[in-house]
Amino acid sequence: MLPYVEALVKEIDMFHRDAPRCTSTIYFGGGTPSLVPVESLKEIFSALRDSFSVPDDREISFETNPEDATPEYLEGLRELGVNRLSLGVQSANASELTLFNRSHTFGDVRHAIHNARNAGFENISADVIFGIPQQTMISWQDTLKRTLDLAPDHFSIYSLSLDFGTPMRAWVMRGLLPEPDSDLAADMYEWGDEELSRCGFEQYEISSWAKRGEQLAVNSKRFECRHNLQYWHNDPYLGLGAGAHGYFNGHRYSNVISPSAYINRMETRNMSFRAAKPRRISGDAVEIRNDNFEISPALAESILIDRKTEMDETMLTGMRLTKEGVAKERFRKRFNVEMDEVYVREIGELKGRGLIEVDDERVRLTKGGRLVANYVFEKFV
Repeated sequence: MLPYVEALVKEIDMFHRDAPRCTSTIYFGGGTPSLVPVESLKEIFSALRDSFSVPDDREISFETNPEDATPEYLEGLRELGVNRLSLGVQSANASELTLFNRSHTFGDVRHAIHNARNAGFENISADVIFGIPQQTMISWQDTLKRTLDLAPDHFSIYSLSLDFGTPMRAWVMRGLLPEPDSDLAADMYEWGDEELSRCGFEQYEISSWAKRGEQLAVNSKRFECRHNLQYWHNDPYLGLGAGAHGYFNGHRYSNVISPSAYINRMETRNMSFRAAKPRRISGDAVEIRNDNFEISPALAESILIDRKTEMDETMLTGMRLTKEGVAKERFRKRFNVEMDEVYVREIGELKGRGLIEVDDERVRLTKGGRLVANYVFEKFV
């Protein structure tokens, strides 16, 4: 067994003792999970099924690079139970892919989707990026149209973020690349939404579009990413592995980033849960509280989330859901208080600016509000 896989299996085994046994989704992502051989994935899946209940209808997503999506690899994923594929397309333009240090071509994307369909994947998501330095509207339109021609079932569309420590940010700061044009990026976002809607996709989250049900005579929710919906509902989830983030036992936590440090922690320390019994709060959501938070030897940082912070985060994440927004009844059941009582000032100001719409059932962003979503979110931080 590979050392990293062995460490991950140990951490999975630790969780099953006190964590809720039934999973609603599983997501392999962050980093490059498609670098892990299928034989090693079998060991991980075996540990997951030993520790948790994984019914056949559960969404199991897997991120992959286009160049890794060979027929053999994808068939192996399907045999393991993976039923949703997230493909890192990023761009159809070779020079833009070079900026991201990507080794694949758009031809690799075409072959990857072909191979995935042949392997039996009926739910394929394409990740693309706009707002890239030197990217033109024509280049962006070409990327989206060519990707649409490959008929994925879901799109995740992200505006480029120049994060600290990334090479591209350093190039921009040194003047080697122009700073992205925010006005042009907003135009790209609006055009992308219109084009996807015209092609039968429905936006359900700021960065996410799913194929509409009437296109296939099935419920459109089939193609919404159920795993990500847990984030936007601010429900608990477990993060496992190097660099993983989770929300469990009333804490937001993260593991050590370095794979070698992660392996070393799992090999040399023996720490177990000290978790309270879960308490159901609404639907499938579970709330667990315990101030003595020791979740894994790989733990790097944890923050106890108090009740007001939990309410703020529920508003912030829920606002990302463009159709659903934050449901007032769901908020009331979770916190035993009316949303309008807690956020009367914030809701009044944002509604007055035309950034949110409010009715008896929910609060959600307007179309204009989506373009300045970070401003809206700041009101709940």
